[in-house]
Amino acid sequence: MNTRAAALIDLEWDTFDPWRIQGVRHRLCDHPLLQPDQLVALGKRFQGSTRLFTFNNEAGADANFDDVGRLYPNHKSAADTLQGINEAKAWMLLRHVQDDPTYRTLVDLAMDPIQPLIERRDPGMHYRAGWIFVASPHTVTPFHIDRNHGILLQVRGTKKVYVWDASDTEVCSERARDVFHARHDLSLVKWNEAFRERAHVFTVGPGMGVYMPITSPHMVETSDEPSITISLTYSTAATRRNAMRHVLNDLLYRKGIKPVPVGKRPLVDTLTYATASALVAAHGVGSHPPACPSLAHPSPYAVAD
Repeated sequence: MNTRAAALIDLEWDTFDPWRIQGVRHRLCDHPLLQPDQLVALGKRFQGSTRLFTFNNEAGADANFDDVGRLYPNHKSAADTLQGINEAKAWMLLRHVQDDPTYRTLVDLAMDPIQPLIERRDPGMHYRAGWIFVASPHTVTPFHIDRNHGILLQVRGTKKVYVWDASDTEVCSERARDVFHARHDLSLVKWNEAFRERAHVFTVGPGMGVYMPITSPHMVETSDEPSITISLTYSTAATRRNAMRHVLNDLLYRKGIKPVPVGKRPLVDTLTYATASALVAAHGVGSHPPACPSLAHPSPYAVAD
């Protein structure tokens, strides 16, 4: 079968750079599992579990993503929120949908055809995951970073996506990335309104999307209508090396040693990765909460944490 013809996600594959932010097109909008009735059913299955994360739309770009659910609670059930999303004044995430057998088929449908295209430039894909976001009008996804490469695909409604280069240390410092990878702590990832001027800005509607490299800071604003979005994330050999180096740099910093920033000296990066690998193998990852489990166990699918 022709992989390119079978793919439901279109990037500029001939010039694809895994470390460059870029626009995306896709053909998933009409998939049955992304329609409101099926999302309500999935929300009911996820109710009461860590696979459901939600907050109200009083949260702004400056809200700490770690605390936003507690500080801006949405007290409605998943079904009530999803069924009445136009008036719910809420943001809801259905996490790790690949854990649901039905939705794992959707993740694979989207990812299988593009895996060989990605791996020509970025080998070793693993730790696939799916995340479905449903948001009311005029809702903000607070400023944050993620620990995997991600492909954000808009299904319904329109939103504005602000993304910053992963190398932009004025927007997100090396130290913030060290702490994030080591302990999944976003406390050093701080929003500033002046950042807007430095962003790549995408206005995405159905069939459009954005590819974001690991730890590219981003913030999202919905428009006058409800929004449905699916994000597909994955790790590679390169993202695993990157994260391991940050984990070790965090350890060095906490011991009073100023580490060399990741990516600045290739030889140091190589030695850092070897050391971090040995430490992870011996002691596990991070502290509490832990770093991404993919560092210790590079499994095909992500593990909910």
